[in-house]
Amino acid sequence: MSRVRDAFDLSGKVAVVTGAGSGLGRSSAELLAEAGAAVVCGDLLADSSETTAAGIVAAGGVALGVAADVSDRDAHAHLVEQAINLGGHVDIWVNSAGVMHDAKILDLPEDDLDDLITVNLKGTLFGCQAAGRAMIETGGGSIINMASAAMLVPSPDVGGYAMTKAAVVQLSRIMALETGKLGIRVNVVAPGYVPTKMASRYFLNEDGTENPELKELVLGAIAKAAPLRRVGNVDDVGFAVLYLASPASSYVTGQILSPNGGVAMH
Repeated sequence: MSRVRDAFDLSGKVAVVTGAGSGLGRSSAELLAEAGAAVVCGDLLADSSETTAAGIVAAGGVALGVAADVSDRDAHAHLVEQAINLGGHVDIWVNSAGVMHDAKILDLPEDDLDDLITVNLKGTLFGCQAAGRAMIETGGGSIINMASAAMLVPSPDVGGYAMTKAAVVQLSRIMALETGKLGIRVNVVAPGYVPTKMASRYFLNEDGTENPELKELVLGAIAKAAPLRRVGNVDDVGFAVLYLASPASSYVTGQILSPNGGVAMH
């Protein structure tokens, strides 16, 4: 028997991951499945969620793709239903779905602010509520909320996004305090820059295509600013999620895990 393998073994567990259609959510779903969990892959785009699920199944795992708009409270109830249908309970819930809008604080449009709050904050809150209620029924579980290094290091043009991610951290800490006695752990992953689809806008041409030269310049500058001298990748974040979902972190709650290359230290 291996204590290390046991500590990261999710066999028999059922996970829900929002934003699982791409990027950080997809990596999280894939790694949880590789560790043995059955995964409900939720995403606003049905095709994307189904693609992630199909990849997991092709690799020998168990997964289901579900269309889910996290701004809709009922969508979270539906994800719970799908998880129970898939494996009988909900053990792990990853709130990874999110949006970003660029604007200086003085220029932040109200519509953009509303969208940030609706998806990043309310979407996470609804997920926490649905997950928490389901986990009470089975004696506990692990909730992982996605924040960002943007709320640790003030950066220009992402104030609205950073505000909502800071709120996610406080939401997570308070829920961890309120639900710990129920066996529910609530933690945060706050990644540094990872070149996902959402973050690729920094090196796109006007027609939406990727500019390789600009990408090299942008990523080079970001890597140079990090103590580890590299840009993060989706699995850097996915493995942080895996740790917080697994028995290895059974004594960890209310914490921020920051795979960011050292750009923010706390």
